[in-house]
Amino acid sequence: MTDDTTPQADIPALDRRLLEELEDEAGRLMDRHLKVAQEWFPHDFIPYRLGRDFDKEPWTPDQPRLTGVAQTSFEIGLLTEDNLPSYHRLIHGMFGKGDGAWLNWVGRWTAEEGRHAIVLRDYLMVTRNIDPMLLERGRMAQLQQGYDRSSPDTLHGLAYVAFQELATRISHRNTGRYSDDPVADRIMVRIAADENLHMVFYRDILKAAIAIEPSAAVRAIVDEVLSFQMPGAGIPNFLRKAADIAKAGIYDLRVHRDEVLLPVIKYWGVFELSGLDAAAEEARRLLAEHLDKLDRAAKRFEERLASSSVPRIAPAG
Repeated sequence: MTDDTTPQADIPALDRRLLEELEDEAGRLMDRHLKVAQEWFPHDFIPYRLGRDFDKEPWTPDQPRLTGVAQTSFEIGLLTEDNLPSYHRLIHGMFGKGDGAWLNWVGRWTAEEGRHAIVLRDYLMVTRNIDPMLLERGRMAQLQQGYDRSSPDTLHGLAYVAFQELATRISHRNTGRYSDDPVADRIMVRIAADENLHMVFYRDILKAAIAIEPSAAVRAIVDEVLSFQMPGAGIPNFLRKAADIAKAGIYDLRVHRDEVLLPVIKYWGVFELSGLDAAAEEARRLLAEHLDKLDRAAKRFEERLASSSVPRIAPAG
């Protein structure tokens, strides 16, 4: 049974075949996810004893404990998580709006992701770690704009979300560490655990897709690497804020290349695959070239920061 607004005939033939052939694997990965995913409750992570009524004690800039880049990174993280309705629409469209394991996963993923914005907003409001009016105006702007991207085909979509979920996991985890706040760090550890399990689902289902359509999958992977943008890119002043986050070491070119791209590309065996068509071979050449460029750019960035006084995140212990 399909959604009446998106007839099965409108789904490209390759997508339809992949969704059908991977249905059992999607079900297996969904079952695996449910066995390892831990139930948790946002209210358990919030120090509500610190809360005060804003109408009786308005927010003032001297109240936040988080300042500078830590505050910026929490803001970006929350506004990104707030855009869940757009992400749900895209992933729902990507999986063809059919029944079965794919839609079961979309529902579960959406429900789990929804907790992230809840716990982040409650933390920031109760601790007064951000201007509530600024945050709400940002949320309104972000959701009104949405995440304006057409639903990708199955291979491109899976490649993107595999990289994006890992990038989000690392960014959230590093934000918690950088905050120097045990409460914030505990929240980010919990969110990062969810993001990691989501990444594993997408990474592993694309691994199965590679076995079916290796050339098309490699082309899709390379397309997504070359054009990759985090979903929060539409947030006002995102480039400036992302630059500050990069300088702090929370998420920079080195993290993106070495901790996001390389591990997933290696897991998929992109450079070890044989029998690819000419277009996929050319894509693989472009991928190697791009990774080299990122490495050089990361080194230049690190050299510029070496003599600066910008506080950087401490190495993980």
